[in-house]
This record gives sequence, structure tokens and C-alpha cells, in this order.
Amino acid sequence: MTVSSVVGLGIPPVKNTAVPTTDDRPNVPGLLDRFGRVARDLRVSITEKCSLRCTYCMPEEGLPPIPAPDLLSAEEIARLVGIAVARLGVEEVRFTGGEPLMRADLADILAQTSARAPGVPLAMTTNAVGLEHRAERLAAAGLHRVNVSLDSIDRAHFAELTRRDRLPSVLAGIRAAKRAGLTPVKVNAVLMPETLHGAADLLEWCLNEGVRLRFIEQMPLDADHEWARSRMLDAARLLDVLSARFDLREVGREDPSAPAEEWAVDGTSDTVGIIASVTRSFCSECDRTRLTAEGTVRSCLFSDSETDLRAALRGGASDEDIADLWRGAMWNKWAGHGIDADDFVPPARSMGAIGG
Repeated sequence: MTVSSVVGLGIPPVKNTAVPTTDDRPNVPGLLDRFGRVARDLRVSITEKCSLRCTYCMPEEGLPPIPAPDLLSAEEIARLVGIAVARLGVEEVRFTGGEPLMRADLADILAQTSARAPGVPLAMTTNAVGLEHRAERLAAAGLHRVNVSLDSIDRAHFAELTRRDRLPSVLAGIRAAKRAGLTPVKVNAVLMPETLHGAADLLEWCLNEGVRLRFIEQMPLDADHEWARSRMLDAARLLDVLSARFDLREVGREDPSAPAEEWAVDGTSDTVGIIASVTRSFCSECDRTRLTAEGTVRSCLFSDSETDLRAALRGGASDEDIADLWRGAMWNKWAGHGIDADDFVPPARSMGAIGG
């Protein structure tokens, strides 16, 4: 079987490759892949640590720690983002984890990145625990907006899902983000059997708070590998539940690459989004590229093939050398995640280790 046919099936020809095959790649500057997609949205994980232990993401004891020398420094993160923007056509950057707020130097990361990539929107996905104390400083350092992970506004249920009783801190963090101008604040909720009964309450809370809610179908990225298709709730079931309380009108996607399909609520400009990553895959329009906290490029959440940029950074490589490595990693991106395939195998890394 040829490399191109293997890639076409969504199967990596080589795992953990250091030098991706690029012999047949066109000489173009952007992050083009074999299927004509161009990555312009960069996700940067900066830590594996987290202040919560969500059952669908983290094991109870947390993820194995990454040795400090293996993590990218603030300067290295900023340099890579600068290369992505100046040489590879990246237009948006979002910092993820683990939990980005666990990095004590987060404000420095933002400030250095903002200096290297002026004018590029910098966002962050966070659980918002402790954000109330740092929102103003992070905004001043260059952060533009936040996505907050929140699955329930019932305190007891939140504690059960996250193994931590921190809901008041999360809600305070969301309100602090709004005051600091980190808007629009988006709330991401994972759709699970355990959370379906509270979905309408969560939507009502978000509408009252003036934040945008998006439900995400649960993907097989949990650290305990307990995801099962038989337990998965799809977008259609959620819409049935929400429609019992709200009048919903489908308005579609903002753009083809946007993961969320939107529904207008009760005839207003307020919307609720659904990211149907499993049942309504948007892989054909995917425009994302990812950096792990250790400085490897991961072209797809579900591919275990990673390209090491940290070694090049620390080995004296030029910006263009690093850009070429990155181009090669993206050229070999899969066609899709393949969750529907009978022989689908989840990636070795969980979402917390990859970065959302």
C-alpha cells in the first residue's frame, strides 16, 4: 500500500516521525495538507497540569508530570507562534492545557507572544478556577478572549463531574473575564448522559449571564479510555431536550471551518452552539494545527504522529528551518479522525495531554 493511500484512509504511515515526507508537497508557504485544507488556527498547549479532575478527561490522580526542562519556555512559545504567524499564515492562536492558569508565567507567555505576533487574536481555553484573580492582568498582557469549560451549574453535580468543589470560583472567573473585556466569553459543555438533564438549566444561566454556550459531543479522548459509542449522546437528542424549554431555529455555521453549528434561541440574537465532532464530522473543513506542551506538532487530535520542533529550536535551527518542519507535519495530516470505522483506535494521549 502506498503512503498516499494509507493517509487517504486516515491511518498514519509512520508514528512519531521526526522528518515527515514532503517530496510531493507544492512549494507554498502555508500549512497545506494533501486534501487541500490550510491550517490557520493554532492551538498551543502549555501544560499538562490541571486544577480539576473531570471524569471524561483526567484520571483522578492527574496526568504524569512533564519534566520542567521538557516544557517549552515562554520565549520558545512566543518564537514558535511568531513563526506560525509570519511564515505559515496562522491567523488565530489559542492557549490550552491541561489548564493554562496552572502556568505561573502565563502573563509573560501572553506578553511575549503578543510582541512576536502583533495584531493576532490570542484566546485561551480554561476551567476559570482562579481566573477572577488574574483576568485583568492577563487582558493587559495581551489576552483577547476566553472559552470556559463548564458542564453543570449544579454545585453538587459539578463536584461529582470534576472531583473538585470549585463551581463558585468558576462562575466568579466567568464574570471577571467579562469585566476585563475578554469577550465574547464562550462556555463549552461536554454532552454526556450525566449532564443531559441539566442542559437546559445551563443554557438559561448562560443566556442570563450574556455568555455563549456550546455543547460538544463527547469524543474518545478520556485518560481512562472509558468512552463507548453506546453511551454517547448525539446532537439530535440534545436538541430534543432543549426544545422542550426553548424555541430553537437553526442558523448554521459562521464559516465552513467553524466547528459549532448555531441555533437562535427564542427568536432573539442569542444562540446556542453544538459541536457534533463525532456524528457530524467537520474534518473535511478542519483548519487547525496544534503544538503540545513539549513542542511537538500534532496535525490531528486523533493522530499519534508528532513532529518535534523543540529539538530544532534548541539546536540552533533558523525560523525557516522550523517552518519547513511544521509544513511537513501538516502536509501529512489525516483525512479525518475515523471514529466511525470498525477498527478505530483512540490516540495514546488524552485530551488533557494533547491540548484542546
